[in-house]
Amino acid sequence: MIGDLLPGTVAAVETFRDDPAEDTPLYPEEEAAVARAVTKRRREFAAVRGCARLAMRQLGIPPRAVPSGPRGAPRWPQGVVGSMTHCEGYRAAALARTSDLASLGIDAEPHRPLPDDVLAAVSLPAERERLGRLAVRRPDVHWDRLLFSAKESVYKAWFPLTGAWLDFEEADIEITPSSGARAEGGFRAALLVPGPLVGGRRIGHFEGRWTVRDGLAATAVVVPRP
Repeated sequence: MIGDLLPGTVAAVETFRDDPAEDTPLYPEEEAAVARAVTKRRREFAAVRGCARLAMRQLGIPPRAVPSGPRGAPRWPQGVVGSMTHCEGYRAAALARTSDLASLGIDAEPHRPLPDDVLAAVSLPAERERLGRLAVRRPDVHWDRLLFSAKESVYKAWFPLTGAWLDFEEADIEITPSSGARAEGGFRAALLVPGPLVGGRRIGHFEGRWTVRDGLAATAVVVPRP
């Protein structure tokens, strides 16, 4: 599912299973991050790193630890950019070489409405207006949840380039459905704060893609290498 949203230079691995058989042995530097975590959190943490190790193999890189860095962001091996996501019944990792992409971000969420009052906290008035129009066009899609996922993917692509926080209100996302029957399309995230420098150029927006299937809403952002 995630792989369909990404270019061919990205190695993407996902699993829809969520059971102890999927546990991945952790490296000591990974173990430290979840030493006091509950079993559910440990399994999520290990399973998504299992996906990352398989993605490394696809890139021809020996599997290595993916410890947690500042704000919990994964610390990838030198020469690699990547992103991970997990939610109930789904885990995925996507990796690329830094020679191909400057950054990327992926996110998956259960395809159901956001809890009460969350949309107002994570969106701009203009975004909510656009979601209302999309709901008339495609009432089968939970656009509020999709917007939240897109914001998560934008942040995951932003942080490795800046090392700074990006608030929900600092990116204005416009979602565009495709013309076909499938629930999929693209989105554009206009950055409302100075964007990162990539190859000497300041980036003012991110481009992404989305899909809804199998009870999940998934989004992905890639930042090309100039």
